[in-house]
Amino acid sequence: MTRRAPARRRRRRQTKRQQRQQTQLLLLLAAAAVVYIVVTWLLAHWWVLLLLVLAGTGTGAALLYHRRQRALWQNVRRQGLRYHLQQLDALGHRDFEYAVRDLMQRDGCRDARQIGGAGDNGADALATDPLGRKWVIQCKHRQNGTQGSAVGTPDLQRVNGTARQLYGADVVLVVTNGRFSTRCAPLAGQLHMHLVDRQLLAVWAAGVRPLWELLPKIPPPRRATPLS
Repeated sequence: MTRRAPARRRRRRQTKRQQRQQTQLLLLLAAAAVVYIVVTWLLAHWWVLLLLVLAGTGTGAALLYHRRQRALWQNVRRQGLRYHLQQLDALGHRDFEYAVRDLMQRDGCRDARQIGGAGDNGADALATDPLGRKWVIQCKHRQNGTQGSAVGTPDLQRVNGTARQLYGADVVLVVTNGRFSTRCAPLAGQLHMHLVDRQLLAVWAAGVRPLWELLPKIPPPRRATPLS
């Protein structure tokens, strides 16, 4: 048989529940009273509300203006970006990836971003050019320039194996401030990849022409995108 709780215990539980409900009700009434007082005061002093609206509008407009000015300045700075080989040589590997990203942004790839790191699947930077082509870029930095080890065919094969399947690349690119092994150019031709060696990097980084005007056999443009 189920034992019933003593009447005194049931009454005590009901009393606590009623107290909580009464407390919640009092809080709601107090909040409603505060809202009523504030609304009534604002209606009686409508000019204060108008000043608050104007102040908020002015603050929003100022923030929007500064944001646009900052975007314009960043665009000007990117367009004027130049690197000399000595500057690129002095960078670390990760900073070299960011430099390549910045150069792509300078050329008009507004979505260019660095993604190199653990699990990058051979890609260090991604970008979409103004004509809609998707670029997947692997960066190979050598602190000693052409005196460092040559970029070899395994590096090309690694990025080629993922660039189109995972990233939908139209242009697969390997960039180095050093040199490629003699076997890289024939393999790149077979795989329809593009290579930027030290000499071409110098022209691109210190010049004003976008990379797709310097590389041969770039795929035809896709349709125009919002990045155009």
